[in-house]
Amino acid sequence: MVDVSKWPLFSLLSAEELASVRQACVFGTSANEAIYITHANEVFVFGLNSSSCLGTGDSLSTIVPKKLDFLRGKKVVSLSYGSGPHVLLATEDGQLFAWGHNGYSQLGNGNTNQALSPLLVTANPQNKKVREVACGSHHSMALTQDGEVFAWGYNNCGQIGSGSTANQPYPRKVTGCLQGKIAIGISCGQTSSMALIDNGEVYGWGYNGNGQLGIGNNGNQLTPCRLSALQGLCMQQIVSGYSHCLALTDEGLLYAWGANTYGQLGTGNKSNHLSPVQILADKERIVEVAACHSTHTSAAKTQSGLVYMWGHCRGQSILMPHLTHFTSTDDVFACFATPSVMWRLMSMDHDDFLTVSEALRKEFDSPETADLKFSVDGKCIHVHKAVLKIRCEHFRSMFRSQWTEDQQDVIEIGQFSYPVYRSFLQFLYTDTVDLPPEDAIGLLDLATSYCENRLKRLCQQIIKRGITVDNAFTLLSAAIRYDAEDLEVFCFRFCVNHLTQVTQTGAFWQVDGAMLKEFISKASRCGAFKN
Repeated sequence: MVDVSKWPLFSLLSAEELASVRQACVFGTSANEAIYITHANEVFVFGLNSSSCLGTGDSLSTIVPKKLDFLRGKKVVSLSYGSGPHVLLATEDGQLFAWGHNGYSQLGNGNTNQALSPLLVTANPQNKKVREVACGSHHSMALTQDGEVFAWGYNNCGQIGSGSTANQPYPRKVTGCLQGKIAIGISCGQTSSMALIDNGEVYGWGYNGNGQLGIGNNGNQLTPCRLSALQGLCMQQIVSGYSHCLALTDEGLLYAWGANTYGQLGTGNKSNHLSPVQILADKERIVEVAACHSTHTSAAKTQSGLVYMWGHCRGQSILMPHLTHFTSTDDVFACFATPSVMWRLMSMDHDDFLTVSEALRKEFDSPETADLKFSVDGKCIHVHKAVLKIRCEHFRSMFRSQWTEDQQDVIEIGQFSYPVYRSFLQFLYTDTVDLPPEDAIGLLDLATSYCENRLKRLCQQIIKRGITVDNAFTLLSAAIRYDAEDLEVFCFRFCVNHLTQVTQTGAFWQVDGAMLKEFISKASRCGAFKN
């Protein structure tokens, strides 16, 4: 579950107040404003109150949460904010509310007067129920329950999609290429707009100076234009950063395009891309992507729960997706985005639904559902025969034998240590490994014995990341022993490059004499002992 107190503003709340939070959003140019909804559907706000964006009826800042009585009892389903900031909010019954900055009619009430309190937007869409809202810097979008897209506010680059650059004072239906199509998602960059259609197509319009529309050029578009480069792919989620976009297919493939000044595309460089390019192609299935129009930060979550981040992260430009220890993409924005806003209306509701991967992860070592136990070093590990048979050829062969059928439901393991064997079994449930390099040696031995090549590669990666002058020679010995050629080369080069320090460690002089002689011979041929 996401911890809302990771955002500094929420550290102002008491434990009792934090426990009451069901939904929350931190916003503003410096992440200095916050709104939250309680389990009783009461709406509270606190913070700086720039442009009266808190909706309290005045322009006073407050560190004490204030209740918005006008919204009492309204169940919020969508919320978004602009750079003014202005705020849009949609309720479960389809009502649309707006307040805050209104210099470009982004509140949709026909004028440019700042709104001190939430206004019910009634002019348009007439009799339409709104299910989702999105804000750019100074323009607004709404998606109705029947799949129509409306836009209004600032239109200097065509972000309203009306065919002109005149500002739009009221919500206007976006037509053109969207006419007759059913939209299922919307997102806004600073001055661009995107829509996702129920058949998986993506359309973009507005500012395109950095290629954020993904249409192969950098010309602004005054009406919706389909991203032809994504033809044949079925998109299921699209998010917009300040001037870049991320899109996720129904097969868990991730595409990125637009500005890349901070590495927010995750391509390994800072070159803009005018058309979508696939990233994280070598990783497992992606299930969620995250970006926000007020930041240059990107994040993604995999089916096994791994969270990656890249782009502008606390002043650094992270050019490639970096694996974090977070469990949610929301945590990336709390800890590393600048400003540390929320990329969506965050929900603290407990979700009883679990994906297949989440359910497997949860049931690992669960005595309640397990039908088999491994005993290692006197400790038990609870597993499921069906999972082991599906995931591992070693166990498929074992459970096919008559010997196995005659055994009790406890299997004794003496060849490997408890941490190593538990990590191996957990890998079969999660596809991940979390071990220090020294224990990864034992897991490498197991992976070699059980012919688990993917696990073998993961172990080698862990060992490479954890190599030091103190353990380098031990790791080199293990690489040779377990026939891990790539790892052997890596460890050998490390030992040669840090020869003086390595040879002063106890591990260097405790290895087998033949191996030590072979190392000295190879290192000499490389010129390591010239000095």
